[in-house]
Amino acid sequence: MPKILIIEDETAIADTLLYSLQTEGFDCTWLSLGSEAIERQKQSPADLWILDVGLPDLNGFEVCRQLRKFSDVPVIFLTARDNEIDRIVGLEIGADDYVSKPFSPREIAARVRAILKRTTMQTTKANPSEIKDIGLFVIDDIGCTISLQGNSLNLTRHEFNLLSCLLSQPKRVFSREQLLDALGISIDAGYERNIDSHIKALRAKVREINSSLEVIRTHRGFGYSYDPS
Repeated sequence: MPKILIIEDETAIADTLLYSLQTEGFDCTWLSLGSEAIERQKQSPADLWILDVGLPDLNGFEVCRQLRKFSDVPVIFLTARDNEIDRIVGLEIGADDYVSKPFSPREIAARVRAILKRTTMQTTKANPSEIKDIGLFVIDDIGCTISLQGNSLNLTRHEFNLLSCLLSQPKRVFSREQLLDALGISIDAGYERNIDSHIKALRAKVREINSSLEVIRTHRGFGYSYDPS
């Protein structure tokens, strides 16, 4: 039974989520403070977080930043704010989805199931003995690391999945929609332009190792590709 950790300071919203998710068969725990959630994840890891942005002790974005230092647990942000900047910030720091209040409990349950399914599929596909050597890059699927010219890139989970997708088929042009799918983010969520931010971050991390290397190509109106030539 998947374990869901709800971090929400409004009792009515938390009760609604608890009832909806428990009805769907999830094992749910509710906390109202971000600091408590971080400590709980270290002691008793959950399989997915539903994290409110406006918490009384820590901003939800800061909670997620601290969480990503030691855990890749999927995170769904829940917030009353619905502007593009907040969505972009949330996804850039490692969130998997972003839901605005008011929300449908059934929609939340559906998003939870979809994210857990994708996470399970990604884990199942990984081969413990397989290390992929792709030109200048080496991908370790189990360790979730990618090395460039013998140096490990410091990647977020989204950056790892995005670069792995590009490296899987050199010179193929992937659309933003296809890259969103590789990240496990719903195309309907409207985050296509957020791919641009992830690409910018990847290019910067590649340049930290080799300042003259430009292997991620932009194809205006189409998308991006990995081109080692």
